[in-house]
Amino acid sequence: MFSPSQADVRRFFCSVYAKALQGHALEAIEIIASQWIDEHPEYHADLADADAALEKTYDVEGGKSNPFLHLSMHLSISEQCSIDQPRGIRQAVELLSRRRQSLHDAHHEAMECLGRMMWESQRSGRPPDGAAYIDCVQRRATRD
Repeated sequence: MFSPSQADVRRFFCSVYAKALQGHALEAIEIIASQWIDEHPEYHADLADADAALEKTYDVEGGKSNPFLHLSMHLSISEQCSIDQPRGIRQAVELLSRRRQSLHDAHHEAMECLGRMMWESQRSGRPPDGAAYIDCVQRRATRD
């Protein structure tokens, strides 16, 4: 299992942003990351300076979301859907996307479920509950 450090994640997204701006060829995972970066122009300044990104602290009290966490969650959900793991996530996100008429909005709602699953796992000391995650996304896809 790959466990990148915070610095690795920040370098990755900053590198993808720089490569895309310069028109360099991107690898498959970089293309997906670049697409999510494009969806979030509010993060471009953070991504433009890798050295500053490595030093910056994003805390809840600061009132600004962590662009690297946010983009990582988009990338995670994209990867989960591509391999349908946990089983059923692809269908649940597709249904939510149709319901919201936006893949981006669907991802943001799925992030709430993913974050809850991870928080509950950390709090309880148990493995993440993929079934509860899928159920959360499906509930969001079927409610008004």
